Amino acid sequence: MSIAPIGAVTPVAAVLGPGATAAPQPGSGSTGPSFAASLAGAVDDLQQLQSTSNQLAVQAVTGSLDDIHTAVIAATRAQVTLELAATVRNKGVEAFNEIMRMQA
Repeated sequence: MSIAPIGAVTPVAAVLGPGATAAPQPGSGSTGPSFAASLAGAVDDLQQLQSTSNQLAVQAVTGSLDDIHTAVIAATRAQVTLELAATVRNKGVEAFNEIMRMQA
């Protein structure tokens, strides 16, 4: 039994998805996208994932989809992304409420 070597570290774009940029390094002088732009991009990506999932589900039901695994993976990916978005929203609301409870 041989142990496979550890592969190279994947670039940030491969992890974050297409069009994503890494956070700027401290002292680099460049600013990244605003939080609002990042949030809007994440919501757009979520909508695209859900749309793809719905299209594949319709194809699976009508019998025009050869590989059902593609539909299941797309549905699971959309579900996990939606759960992440809901968790981020809940944490944001929780942080806002905590700030509002602070005394001046």
